[in-house]
Amino acid sequence: MAEVILMPRLSDTMTEGVIAAWHKKVGDPVKKGDLLAEIETDKATMELESYKDGTLLHIGGDKGVKIQVDNLLAIVGAPGEDVSALLKGKAPAATGKAPSAETKKTESVAVPSPSNTQPATASIDISKMEEVVLMPRLSDTMEEGVIASWHKNVGDAVKKGEVLAEIETDKATMELESYKNGTLLHIGAQKGGKIPVNGLLCIIGEKGKVDVAAIVKAAGSGHSAVGAAGSQQPVSESTAISAPAAVSASSAPAVLSTENGRVKASPLAKKLAAEKGIDIKAIHGSGDGGRIIKADIDSYKPSSANATEGKPSTVGSQATGSGGQAAVTVPAFVAGQEGFTDIPNSQMRNVIAKRLGESKFSAPHFYLTMEINMDNAMAARVQLNEISPTKISFNDLVVKATALALRQHPAVNASWMGDKIRRYSHIHIGIAVAIEDGLIVPVVRFADQKTLPQIAAESKELAGKAKTKKLQPHEFSGNTFTISNLGMMDIEEFTAIINPPDSCIMAVGRIKEVVVRKGEGFGVSNVMKITMSCDHRSVDGALGAAFLQTFKKYLENPITMLL
Repeated sequence: MAEVILMPRLSDTMTEGVIAAWHKKVGDPVKKGDLLAEIETDKATMELESYKDGTLLHIGGDKGVKIQVDNLLAIVGAPGEDVSALLKGKAPAATGKAPSAETKKTESVAVPSPSNTQPATASIDISKMEEVVLMPRLSDTMEEGVIASWHKNVGDAVKKGEVLAEIETDKATMELESYKNGTLLHIGAQKGGKIPVNGLLCIIGEKGKVDVAAIVKAAGSGHSAVGAAGSQQPVSESTAISAPAAVSASSAPAVLSTENGRVKASPLAKKLAAEKGIDIKAIHGSGDGGRIIKADIDSYKPSSANATEGKPSTVGSQATGSGGQAAVTVPAFVAGQEGFTDIPNSQMRNVIAKRLGESKFSAPHFYLTMEINMDNAMAARVQLNEISPTKISFNDLVVKATALALRQHPAVNASWMGDKIRRYSHIHIGIAVAIEDGLIVPVVRFADQKTLPQIAAESKELAGKAKTKKLQPHEFSGNTFTISNLGMMDIEEFTAIINPPDSCIMAVGRIKEVVVRKGEGFGVSNVMKITMSCDHRSVDGALGAAFLQTFKKYLENPITMLL
């Protein structure tokens, strides 16, 4: 039966989405997990995946068309199936939201009553149940999410738009909002638990009208992932009543808006606070769980900051590590005593190991090393920083030179796609940033079109977000070339593993003084070594060498980057 996919709500302020691109056309077969389209919201451009198999029978608009949230986006069904009734609005209730950063949503499918649950359980498709919230795919490499925290308990009332939980992916920690009203009847895992993409995250519905046991059994949500509060048993009336009751905003006392050092605030509130120069930590949130919302920023007065004095603070040192797991204390070294400590891998570390392992052993790497005279670059940087609104680093010069060189050598700005090589017409430079859990690559988009001060400001902002795990999906994806710089750590030369889907990555070492022949005598010059790792399937040696020669000309003559 054909199924309607509605425009999902991909951010808390989104009212409509713009079709940035379709990755399937009408008549194409579609598999669950295939990329259907890219949707541009008021905050980012997000990828939209199909959650069912079938054929794309209809699209709600071509590239550039605006579609309101919950309006028709696409129809997927059997080849040749008649969808005229769906287009006229006469179809049975089989519509659904595409999987989004909130969840998949479809019209309610009847759940068997407890008396006949056993024989019918196998036929339940939980992805088509309005009460079921599945783990969304929040990044392009995400395979599972870790519950960083729950903002609701089992038995609590939930309203549309309220934050349900914080989900840690391999790249960031993101808030998950409810798309419907109801009661939280079941959670798939406690804080620190892992749930695979499209696994059962929670159940929201009316008490007594949802067979939780049947849904849990159909989902196959096993045993170890669910803690005491996320019981596998159906939530009875007595269980729901004994759970913490929801407290209305009107009767609840003011709640501090920080938890474990993290400010709970909507993206819009954070933006407004930054624009007004307000310390957001000093504000009491009136939203769900003390979350700061726009109204709190609008009504804030500096004198109200003193109201926090004398109240117990909820801000403290973080007692848990990544993913809510207990922090590991490494025992002190004891002379003559053997021992070890097993440190569980974070979500990010697992993905780094998997992706870079695949890259190293599937992409035939070769390496090109070049020495660059940095005398002119050092002099130019001093002069630029005298007039630049943002301090320009050597890495910013490297990013700019790389972007301009890629413009002249588009074959390096490419990806190996198996049966073809994809050359990009845009230049997005990824900059590897070391963080506590491993490594993440924020992306400076359209770097060739930006000035050095713009690159410097954006790089600084992205690095700050990376270290606090506040990057949004569009800020750490889409790279076409990557730079890894260890020069500031006194590393002279190294090789880096290619960061998929790029064909190349440049490893940048430190600048050091060397004695060189100058005229009739000798002098000191500042040199920097760079090594570019190339995927030989898409970039040949001569091509990589030509690119580096252009890169060297730009960096040794920085004035050419300003033309």
